[in-house]
Amino acid sequence: MTTPISPNTQAILLLTAPLIIGKASASSDPLTPGEYKALARHLRSIHRQPADLVTADMGPVLRDCTGLVDSARLQRLLGRGFLLSQALERWGARAIWVISRADPGYPRRLKTRLREDAPAVLYGCGDPHNLEQGGLAVVGSRKVTDSLIDYTTALGRLAAEAGRPVVSGGARGVDQAAMGGALSAGGRVCGVLADSLEQHSMTRAQRDPLLEGRLTLVSPYDPSASFNVGHAMQRNKLIYALADVALVVNADLGKGGTWAGAVEQLEKHRFVPLFVRSAGESSAGLDGLQAKGASPWPAPLDVAAMEQVFRESSGYTASRGRDSIRAVAEAAAPYATQDSDAMEPYAVPAEPASQGARDLLQQGVRAAFSRLLREPLQAAEIAAALEVSLPQTQVWLTWLVDEGVLHHERASAHYVLRTPVSVDGSSPETR
Repeated sequence: MTTPISPNTQAILLLTAPLIIGKASASSDPLTPGEYKALARHLRSIHRQPADLVTADMGPVLRDCTGLVDSARLQRLLGRGFLLSQALERWGARAIWVISRADPGYPRRLKTRLREDAPAVLYGCGDPHNLEQGGLAVVGSRKVTDSLIDYTTALGRLAAEAGRPVVSGGARGVDQAAMGGALSAGGRVCGVLADSLEQHSMTRAQRDPLLEGRLTLVSPYDPSASFNVGHAMQRNKLIYALADVALVVNADLGKGGTWAGAVEQLEKHRFVPLFVRSAGESSAGLDGLQAKGASPWPAPLDVAAMEQVFRESSGYTASRGRDSIRAVAEAAAPYATQDSDAMEPYAVPAEPASQGARDLLQQGVRAAFSRLLREPLQAAEIAAALEVSLPQTQVWLTWLVDEGVLHHERASAHYVLRTPVSVDGSSPETR
């Protein structure tokens, strides 16, 4: 992963990365995630890509973007080529790789679950393929008792023995206990760091598992970035998005990053089933999360019981059945006729689907819309429920109207289901 980066990734780094070299401070006021999101949307709308901003004839593209970002600021950021080359040399010497949403190696779990909110750039060390393996997310407080450290270490070992990676945040306390337990049992670990990736990647304790491909450290923040409370809280969603099952070992009631991240999962994202520790010392924070919808941890004691937790969680469905619908949208994303938020428009496209695959996806889309449209909805409401981009939703809506599955009421802009549709796409009259 230390091979030369793509032109799009170069441009995205110039636009968004602080490019901290050693102890030097961040430079040039890089774009915030929100600013880059708006710029990426605009580039997509004018059929451009970030790499077009660093070509010899970038003038027209810069002028097209003036309304979003000050032209002088854009030119200042894009003129940091020498600083970027220094940063890339430093990262490469420390075996740190960097990928952007424009790269085919960017974790699909982050693209499909976070869409436009997926970090524009990821820095990492170790085997990036571990980011696609799922596993058990373990989160909790930094300051915990020795008994909870022992509990979490044993939990990490059991996950490893069951062949399940551990995904955690790399912080002191619960995070490091879970990761250490898994590594001691020969398992795989993904550490999603909020700061100091460079420092973590060079520690003696991390070196062997990194070289062996069992440990992957990743961060959406510059490898030399120092600790920041906001960064620590923002990276929590990445931990959940990379996992299959999540367990909160400890949390403070109503405060702290662990609490905020867990509540966000329960009330907003719902990427994975979220459990709270059910054994040992009590916790007001865990009780509070359970009151918000978290489930008590089944407390598996052996490999078979741990596997049972994952099997039962594989059928997890979020409220209103949106995950089952979203699964169809995610499966269809590589074959979409327009760009979806889950796939950067300038990413390397997937292989074309066979006709049989297209037929199956079309059947799935018909069934998903049939389940969703129990009442008339507008396109924006449908896109929100499906959790895919509005342009992609409109492509499907146009196709389903042409197929006679839906009717578009132009006066109210609502879409209405004409007849019930079965999974194979046929109506009751044709079955």
